[in-house]
Amino acid sequence: MLRLGFYGFGSIGMLTARLAIERGYEVVAAVDIAPELVGRDVGEVLRLGEKLGVRISRDPSVLSAADVVIHATGSYLDKVYPQIANVIRMGRDVVSTCETLAYPYYLYPTLARSLDRLARLYGVAVLGTGINPGFLLDTLAVVLAAPFHLVERIVARRSVDAAKRRKPFQRKIGVGEDPKVVEEKLKRGDITGHVGYAESVLLIADAAGLHLERIVEGQEVVPAERDVESAGVRVPRGMNLGIKGYGAGYAAGREVIRVEFHAYVGAEEYEEIIVEGRGYSVRWRSTGTPGDIGTASVLLNIAEVLPEYGPGLLTMADLVPFKPKFAVQVRR
Repeated sequence: MLRLGFYGFGSIGMLTARLAIERGYEVVAAVDIAPELVGRDVGEVLRLGEKLGVRISRDPSVLSAADVVIHATGSYLDKVYPQIANVIRMGRDVVSTCETLAYPYYLYPTLARSLDRLARLYGVAVLGTGINPGFLLDTLAVVLAAPFHLVERIVARRSVDAAKRRKPFQRKIGVGEDPKVVEEKLKRGDITGHVGYAESVLLIADAAGLHLERIVEGQEVVPAERDVESAGVRVPRGMNLGIKGYGAGYAAGREVIRVEFHAYVGAEEYEEIIVEGRGYSVRWRSTGTPGDIGTASVLLNIAEVLPEYGPGLLTMADLVPFKPKFAVQVRR
């Protein structure tokens, strides 16, 4: 039986714990700083109808009872590094939702090397993953590129109706606010929009062993051209529906990898991956993946096998068995 600890017991932590119990895993510890959670039984918080005998604590040391710790507290590695390092020193494997940990060598190369050394010293595995970045716009694209001799270009898009997402997500993309105010908040870092465009691009490139000359990423607001209503959320004309963003990787002077994320009220829900190869192309399209349950499922599916891949700091590129080759890598 897999024994799981949870560092961060917000909406994703709770959902993942609920699914873990449904699978038959054991939740042995939970850590959070929210006053309304500390001291309460996990079973009570999850509304399971029974107590589990595990109380939510402020003290991270309770996580030493776990085999694997699910970490879900923040998006930026420099902010959560001490938390992850603390768990590593307990000798416990870590699967984290931290978006920049999905490919930490881009923004935080020094911290990434430090985490890798620490994880190897204590004999544990550490991985950042989720639905996006972590799977839909990167790992899945690598898998779909497997039947290609040479890849010319990969384009991965995800579109979600922000009205169907959690309120905290709507806030971080400025739903319902003045678009100019949202633009300023994004510039100041008061809100993040989506985090992970470059990380997804680099996961694909890393899996292919492709050196990128440059990476570009950006986000823009989506002003409502008319009154828009979806899933009980109404945005008046002229106000902000959400964001559109992208990340692009260049090699041999051209764009070879592009990921896009559209999240705004009323958006069509789908994922689309296009792999353009030498001689033929493949287009894969879905009807949309639920973000929260998708994230929780990826975390659990990885947690069960992560110890087999360690020790060290890993990325999804290390786990996926396929290593596509881009045409620019063999041109002379």
